[in-house]
Amino acid sequence: MYRILVVLLLAIYSNTIMAQKENLDKIIAIVGDKIILHSELEAAMDDYRRENPSLDENLQCQLLDQYMAQKVLIEQAARDSVIVTDEEIEGNLDNRIRYFVSQYGSEEKLEEVAGKSLYQLKDDYRTMFRDKLTADRMQQTIMSNVKITPQEVRAFYDKIPKDSLPFFPSMLEVGQIVFKPDINKEVEQYAISKLEEIRKDIIAGKSSFDVMAGVYSEDPGSKDNGGDLGVVGRDELVPEFAAAAFKLQNGEISPIVKTKFGFHIVQMVNRQGEKAKLRHILIKPLVTSDMVKVTLTKADSVRANLVSDKLKFSEAVGKYTTDDATKITGGMFTDPQTGGALIVPESLEPSIALLVNDMKIGEFSQPMEYVDPQSGDKLVRIVFLKNRTEPHRANMKDDYGRIQQVAFVEKQNKYLENWLNTKLSGFYIMLDDEYKSCDTMTKWVQASAKK
Repeated sequence: MYRILVVLLLAIYSNTIMAQKENLDKIIAIVGDKIILHSELEAAMDDYRRENPSLDENLQCQLLDQYMAQKVLIEQAARDSVIVTDEEIEGNLDNRIRYFVSQYGSEEKLEEVAGKSLYQLKDDYRTMFRDKLTADRMQQTIMSNVKITPQEVRAFYDKIPKDSLPFFPSMLEVGQIVFKPDINKEVEQYAISKLEEIRKDIIAGKSSFDVMAGVYSEDPGSKDNGGDLGVVGRDELVPEFAAAAFKLQNGEISPIVKTKFGFHIVQMVNRQGEKAKLRHILIKPLVTSDMVKVTLTKADSVRANLVSDKLKFSEAVGKYTTDDATKITGGMFTDPQTGGALIVPESLEPSIALLVNDMKIGEFSQPMEYVDPQSGDKLVRIVFLKNRTEPHRANMKDDYGRIQQVAFVEKQNKYLENWLNTKLSGFYIMLDDEYKSCDTMTKWVQASAKK
C-alpha cells in the first residue's frame, strides 16, 4: 500500500537534521536525485514503535518501500509541474506548530523542550512538509480519475471468504435537529460594547492583540494562541468574516464583524495572495436561561408535529436546524471514515449514545439543552433514532458504504502500484545491499539492476 507516511516527531526530526549536518548518515537509497538516509528510516521506526511496540519485523522494509515511492512521486511532480505553494507549506507548518504548542501548553515551553525557537523549528520542518504535500498532490493527481462501480463493489465482496467477513456490532442511524436560541438586542449590544472597548485599548497601545485575545476571546480554538487562525484562504472562512479580513492591510484591525458565531475583530497579520495569516477576538452574546426556555418551547412544538407526522424529519431539518455539519446530510450523523449513515455508538457524543440506547426505532427524543463541545454554545436539540441493526457479519445490505470504501481503497492502491511500476524505468534507482532481501523491495532491486 503506497500511502505516504511522514510521521516523524519533533525531537526525532530535529535529531535527523543534526545527523545530516554532521554527515554521520549512510545513504541507503537514491531515487532520481533524491536520497534516503539511514537516520530518516530509523527515526520513523522509533516513532512507530512508540505507538505500537509489537510492530511487525518487516516494518522497516515497508517504510523504506513507501519512502522510495514518495520520492518517485516528488520527482514526477517536478516533471509534470505539479506544485504546492509556499502559502500552503507555511499554513501546514503553522498548524503543526500550533498543535505542538497546545500539547506543551505554551510557545515558551515548546521552545524550552525543543531547545530551539519557533522559527528554527519551522525551518527544520519546512523541507519535510514540502515533500509530503508535493507527494500527496501528485498522488491525488494520478488517482483523480479512479472511480468504483457498484458491480466492482459486489465483485470485491463476493471474493471474500464468508468466514473471513468482519463481524460488526450493533449500529445506528441517528439524526438531530439543532435549535440556536435567539439573542435579544440588549444582549447583543452588551457584547458589541465590550468588543469596542477591547478594540480601543489595542489601537491605543494599552495592550497587544494577542494578549487581549488570550484574556477575552471566546473562541476555544484560537484563544490560547493569541487569536491566531494561521494561514487561511477566503473559502475557509464564513463570508462576512472573509469580506472584512481581506479588506485589511498588514497589521490593520477591522471594525466589529457579525457572523453566526458572534462578534469579531480581525487583525491582518500578513497577506499572502489569496491567503492570509489572521488573528481574531470573538465575543459571543450571553445566552440566558430565559432564551433557552423559549427555544425549548419552540423545539417541543416541532417535536409534536414530527410525532403526529404533520412534519417530516427532513423537512424539519431544512427549516429549523442550525448545525451545518448535519444539515448537509439531512440531519443524520455519518460514519467519519466511510461517510455512510450506519455508525457505531462509540462514534457518537457520549450523551447521544446514552440517550438512543433506550429509544425505539422511529422515536424522537424530548428537546434538551446541551453545550456544543467545540464552540461552547448553549443549544437545544431533538434526537431521532431512524434505525438500529443487530450484531452481524458484514453484508451488502447493511454495510454497503463500508465495503465500498475498502474496495475503493484497494482499487486506488492497485492503480497507484501499476502507475509506479510503469515509471520506475525512467528513474535512477540505487538500493543498499542490506535491504535487497526484503520482500517489498523486489521492484526496486529489479529497477536498480537495469541501470
